[in-house]
Amino acid sequence: MGVRGAGGVWWGTVSCTLFLAVNGLYSASDDVIELTPTNFNKEVIQSESLWLVEFYAPWCGHCQRLTPEWKKAATALKGVVKVGAVDADKHQSLGGQYGVRGFPTIKIFGANKNKAEDYQGGRTSEAIVDAALSALRSLVKDRLSGRSGGYSSGRQSRESGGGDKKDVVELTDDSFDKNVINSDDVWMVEFYAPWCGHCKNLEPEWAAAATEVKEQTKGKVKLAAVDATVNQMLASRYGIRGFPTIKIFQKGEDPVDYDGGRTRSDIIARALDLFSDNAPPPELLEIISEDVLKTTCDAHQLCIISVLPHILDTGASGRNSYLDVMLKMAEKYKKKMWGWLWTEAGAQSDLESSLGIGGFGYPAMAAVNARKMKFALLKGSFSEQGINEFLRELSVGRGSTAPVGGGAFPKIHAVEPWDGKDGEAASVNTSSNLQRVGFNVRQPFHKKTPTWRMIIQFSPSCQCMTRKHGKHVERGQSRVTEIACAPFILTFLNLSKTQLFSS
Repeated sequence: MGVRGAGGVWWGTVSCTLFLAVNGLYSASDDVIELTPTNFNKEVIQSESLWLVEFYAPWCGHCQRLTPEWKKAATALKGVVKVGAVDADKHQSLGGQYGVRGFPTIKIFGANKNKAEDYQGGRTSEAIVDAALSALRSLVKDRLSGRSGGYSSGRQSRESGGGDKKDVVELTDDSFDKNVINSDDVWMVEFYAPWCGHCKNLEPEWAAAATEVKEQTKGKVKLAAVDATVNQMLASRYGIRGFPTIKIFQKGEDPVDYDGGRTRSDIIARALDLFSDNAPPPELLEIISEDVLKTTCDAHQLCIISVLPHILDTGASGRNSYLDVMLKMAEKYKKKMWGWLWTEAGAQSDLESSLGIGGFGYPAMAAVNARKMKFALLKGSFSEQGINEFLRELSVGRGSTAPVGGGAFPKIHAVEPWDGKDGEAASVNTSSNLQRVGFNVRQPFHKKTPTWRMIIQFSPSCQCMTRKHGKHVERGQSRVTEIACAPFILTFLNLSKTQLFSS
């Protein structure tokens, strides 16, 4: 209860009234909508409605005199135009966003919510209503003529101009942890404000980089955006003080600030560095089917194809040494995100022919651009140094190229994958039978030895030649593609020429 003072005044009631007057000019019972940093974006910026917003200070005499007129206007415009009020003394950051320097300041948020107009009219309810209806008439005419969709928000502004934003992930207070913190991927997150000029300048660069990074990293590095004026919990959590602020999030690590350039190329370069730092070593796949070749080469800018000597020429240890060299180079150049493949000499002879392999012996290497169907050949040694020089030249756009023979990859034969072993000896009968017809067998055959290699290696009476790109090569070399042998051998083996080479 209050205390009755002189003149019968209840001082407790007056004191309570004065307290409310100082701390707020509007209440929930008014038609004026109280706006705060928490609800401003959702209520105003993301709204289709026309808004009149007063920025006031409770202690301001002009604001106090405007209050009853503002309430009358709100009641008259109810259901037609939204009327709101911001205690800019309490919420100084919100006032600062809209350049409020004095009280009261009235702004009209029309079709483009990011470009509010200052209200310069009279301070009576009639003048305020007239200005609101005039602004509403202009908004409706714009919609009728198609000049405006009538819905403009911070998010839509980012999505409607400067390129395709489909690959920029929009994050909120609710979705952030699930998408970012609990993810194994790397995230680059931009915290922005819709009214921020620097954010608008960054927007097209960020969007273009997002698409490129998604493609080059297969979605392992993601670019995202957070409207910090709406998602203030996130902004506070990560200490956002200015816009735009970009932070990098990696699982198990504290976020770090991105302090690089703001161009598309700068952003992409940093994203690729992050990807390579976190990427597993590239896979080195044996070409055992057409699907392996097509999938790998179609998915990468370049695919590096090596043709290794036959297992009989190197054994398992020799082959593994070549594969180790390839793996080291794949690791060294993993930022390029190339595909890495290998096959055994003779296993995919059509592919070898289409890539011009054979003129330099085995092992051989070709770098293939499957989109352009062009390739470049390693002409140096098949060593870390030789391959590094070859790939380094390719990475800077140097080196001679040639079209893939036939303009497309040839048919790829399905083969069994290498089992990692040297191979097993064939039956004694095969060896002895070949000896009986003049083969000079000095070592056991292996089950994986092609028949034509047996003939070339062990038959002194078989005059074998090979033709490769118009050049004849002496018998006994592993890149044989044609053979003309004495008829008695073919008769003995009961094989046609086609069967001979497919065996």
